[in-house]
Amino acid sequence: MPTANVNILAVLVAGVLTLVLGGVWYSPILFAKQWMAAQGYTPEKVEAMRQKGVTRAYLVSLLCYLVMAYVVALLVSYTNATTLAQGLWLGFLSWLGFTAPIGLTANMFSEKPIAAWVIDAGYQLAHLLFMGVLLSLWR
Repeated sequence: MPTANVNILAVLVAGVLTLVLGGVWYSPILFAKQWMAAQGYTPEKVEAMRQKGVTRAYLVSLLCYLVMAYVVALLVSYTNATTLAQGLWLGFLSWLGFTAPIGLTANMFSEKPIAAWVIDAGYQLAHLLFMGVLLSLWR
């Protein structure tokens, strides 16, 4: 196995900024209303979820994004990606080969409309492109 050169600060920044990107993606500015409809959530249900507490969900999400950023950084190192185009390509291939098929398969076995997958897959594509670029350029 090749040696990996991973910038831990870049991994931390990518993980945290991915959480921020999710906050914007699923906010009223972008797709909150469409996502709630696709999930079958009412504003009252979302408010009840908030009151129940979302700290654990955000902490688990952050941990997952940090793991993803570290793995993307390993892929960046192994492929020697150092340009914007290479980072975009790596992020896109990661999404196309892993994230999109897993999410679509899960959606097919759920009762959710395809719109739920489209919104979530769009976010996953955006954050993998972001991670690929950030980690490729900031090595």
